[in-house]
Amino acid sequence: MLMLYHRKNRTNKQKFSETEGDGEAEGDSKADASEVPPATDDTPECLNKALQGLSSRWKNWWIRGILSLTMITGFSLLIYMGPIMLIPLVMAIQIKCFQEIIIIGYRVYHSYDLPWFRTLSWYFLVCVNYFFYGETLADYFGVLVQREEPLQFLVRYHRFISFTLYLTGFCVFVLSLVKKHYRLQFYMFAWTHVTLLIVVTQSHLVIQNLFEGLIWFIFPVSTVICNDIMAYVFGFFFGRTPLIQLSPKKTWEGFIGGFFSTVIFGFIFAYLLAQYQYFVCPVEFDSETNRFAVDCQPSSVFVLQVYTLPAIVQNVTRWETVTLYPFQIHSISISSFASLIGPFGGFFASGFKRAFKIKDFADTIPGHGGIMDRFDCQYLMATFVHVYLTSFIRGPNPSKVLQQLLVLHPEQQLSIFNALRSHLREKGVLTE
Repeated sequence: MLMLYHRKNRTNKQKFSETEGDGEAEGDSKADASEVPPATDDTPECLNKALQGLSSRWKNWWIRGILSLTMITGFSLLIYMGPIMLIPLVMAIQIKCFQEIIIIGYRVYHSYDLPWFRTLSWYFLVCVNYFFYGETLADYFGVLVQREEPLQFLVRYHRFISFTLYLTGFCVFVLSLVKKHYRLQFYMFAWTHVTLLIVVTQSHLVIQNLFEGLIWFIFPVSTVICNDIMAYVFGFFFGRTPLIQLSPKKTWEGFIGGFFSTVIFGFIFAYLLAQYQYFVCPVEFDSETNRFAVDCQPSSVFVLQVYTLPAIVQNVTRWETVTLYPFQIHSISISSFASLIGPFGGFFASGFKRAFKIKDFADTIPGHGGIMDRFDCQYLMATFVHVYLTSFIRGPNPSKVLQQLLVLHPEQQLSIFNALRSHLREKGVLTE
């Protein structure tokens, strides 16, 4: 009897738990569905007319293909115009991605009429960008800063000003807290800061990579684009086996095909880019011409070297040596990350969208969704490239050292000059 009682009691608890869970899930579903509007079709009318006879599957194929070629063409044009044009591009993409994520939070919770949510979100975006771009100004434009008195003041007290701006927003948020909405307001405060961490911090790393040389900007972006395209192509034609539950349309065939295609593309593309100083030289500000310069003596990473092949490979290919750029070897690591780990940024975004029952972040690009839908993998890639660059490639930067020396007082500069001269004499570099 006692066993029957406990079994019955467990059964009743399970039924109650399941009923309660279903009720909560249904309530959340209704709340989310009522707040987030369905996606709309913003495909240009001319494309709709030209493709009206095709099935939805092939229509989406052509729309994605045409828009992808258009975006790649525009991206190539900006690269041709010079690195200075890529900085506003990164800034514009960052702002649009931030807007798309923040607007989802606003649509879900706008019925609560949370005070100052959107205003403070954009204020914090301005504060964080002021901090990061101010750091970039101090690092790469030291000579320009020395010529402008207002800039000297802003650079000298940059971090204090940044902290003061953030502290002001923090205090306003605390003062805006409303009874009965405390938890929700803190949710949205965390929402804003996680968005800033994902979007703004990563875009700052993109700018840092860009100043190390255009190749560290173009190559990672291109490998992610290549993997995205080739995974879609292989999945479209050969996809049979689902890859991950978060993205039902992703297949193992597309994942594997995208990996091999990206590694091959990266190896060839690395060879092409490494030949030109325009791509491999760090982007520096020339104080004499007041322009960005990409002229330098290429580092050893971008100089052809002869490699001896392993004995097994020699037996198969009949080649004893190969001549490669060291960057081509590094390209294998970067391409592998772009195709194996980079897609997890997309899976993360898919999980986020499923949580709020939306198909895309926005409908900015027909056939592709929002800007964030296209750049969810790029942000993860930017962090990897920055870490890879600082860990395995970049050494001391003479231009940065020189800029820091120019900020010092004349007495300090003279002291460093004498110490450096004594050191070079000991090494036998100077004879006088």
